[in-house]
Amino acid sequence: MASSPSLLFAAAVTTLTFLSVHSVKLPFHPRDVLPLLPRQISWPILNSLHGAVDLLPTFVGSASSPNDSFEWKGACFYQNTAWMEFHNKTGSEFGGGTLHLKVSKPHSWTCMDIYVFATPYTVTWDYYLLSREHTLEFKEWQGKDEFEYVKNRGVSIFLMQAGMLGTLQALWDVFPLFTNTGWGENSNIGFLEKHMGASFDQRPQPWVTNISIDDIHSGDFLAISKIRGRWGGFETLEKWVSGAYAGHSAVCLKDSEGKLWVGESGHENEKGEDIIAVLPWDEWWEFELNKDDSNPHIALLPLHPDIRAKFNETAAWEYARSMEGQPYGFHNLIFSWIDTIEDNYPPPLDAHVVASVMTVWNQIQPAYAANMWNEALNKRLGTQNLTFPDILVEVEKRGSSFDQLLTIPEQDDWEYSDGKSTSCVAFILEMYKEAGLFGPIASSIQVTEFTIKDAYMLKFFENNSSRLPKWCNDGDTVKLPFCQIKGKYRMELPLYNTMETYPHMNERCPSLPPKYSRLQNC
Repeated sequence: MASSPSLLFAAAVTTLTFLSVHSVKLPFHPRDVLPLLPRQISWPILNSLHGAVDLLPTFVGSASSPNDSFEWKGACFYQNTAWMEFHNKTGSEFGGGTLHLKVSKPHSWTCMDIYVFATPYTVTWDYYLLSREHTLEFKEWQGKDEFEYVKNRGVSIFLMQAGMLGTLQALWDVFPLFTNTGWGENSNIGFLEKHMGASFDQRPQPWVTNISIDDIHSGDFLAISKIRGRWGGFETLEKWVSGAYAGHSAVCLKDSEGKLWVGESGHENEKGEDIIAVLPWDEWWEFELNKDDSNPHIALLPLHPDIRAKFNETAAWEYARSMEGQPYGFHNLIFSWIDTIEDNYPPPLDAHVVASVMTVWNQIQPAYAANMWNEALNKRLGTQNLTFPDILVEVEKRGSSFDQLLTIPEQDDWEYSDGKSTSCVAFILEMYKEAGLFGPIASSIQVTEFTIKDAYMLKFFENNSSRLPKWCNDGDTVKLPFCQIKGKYRMELPLYNTMETYPHMNERCPSLPPKYSRLQNC
């Protein structure tokens, strides 16, 4: 029987792979011809080689002067050297520069390397196909600050490690994470399974619990995991970098008449703004059941009776009402994740990549950048109104580094231009502080340093399954230590309810996947 062309092609690729493994020099690499295969053959192979994470660039070094040249191994070219030559071809006050890149020893004749180049004021990119010396012109520095920065720190060079093919594949993998489709949901699940080791075991129906609100009390924690749409994609990336198995949270409150409410930082109002809101339970639950298109999975984490006895309901309500209507805490969102110089960044992320992303956003949407990190970085420097490029230059002038700046703990009492800044979990934990749950060490706890994982790990919750409500996990074959009240897949919260409180907790904790191990008392 004659073989089909695709099978013959696949066999040829297999043979070439064998030859390449055994050091036979080939004009092209087997990966380079995969796009020529039929989609049903090539895409499963491409998916195994590349994923959404490959969209992130890898920092390889900084080029400052011919005397400080450095070498690295690229994805295509295995021997590379870079250095910066300063000049003044335009006759301007500070001149410009030429970045030299010498690339050689490609693994095949058909591969290429893609690079991103960044200073605090400029981001550009280029690609290289040929073994030779290439140049990239910076015709004129944007003033003294950029000139001094490049002279001292150099131009940062980032390699797109997956190459052109892998980068396109990564874009294809990232796009569905944010789509409100079954494809998007499966993509988010696949990402979390691959990069976090998460499991998505299907629960027996019904997937919505028939709740009795009489069994829900003030202070009970709601852990929420969204797996499709805009927020589903955002939460997937948040979970990956922080190790949290939930991406959103809310808190229950009962008023003096016994009516149940939900306090939530991140509620979208009629204007499309994300704000802090206190909503009647029925309204909140109706939305989650019938209007939230992110397919939220929700777990109720009841407080332990001893903790509940300490919960000052009056103080909690006073805090909630004082924050109602305030904007969601975008200012300090990323700082709960970054505690260390290098042990919070899943590869290929690092502080250099974070800085380059911030530089790009600062140029595209300066108002967004100011809201997300500029004010918080100014707080850490003790400065006001510095733009992101100015922040990087100021750090350089002080003899510090951007990665060190990112690790400075957030302070709960910092006031931003639009008031106190609390993310979903910081809002809940600040309420816990006001309600007395952190006891005498409350003043040494900065809840804005907590991730959602840090919150559900607190030893605040019910540890006796016999005291959980009768409807808790009703019908499920697996009895969880908390009450999952919505969702097709069984939620998991590793290390749930295990961590005692201590001063300055969660200010210096590593969080690298897939285990996300933390140091004692970090």
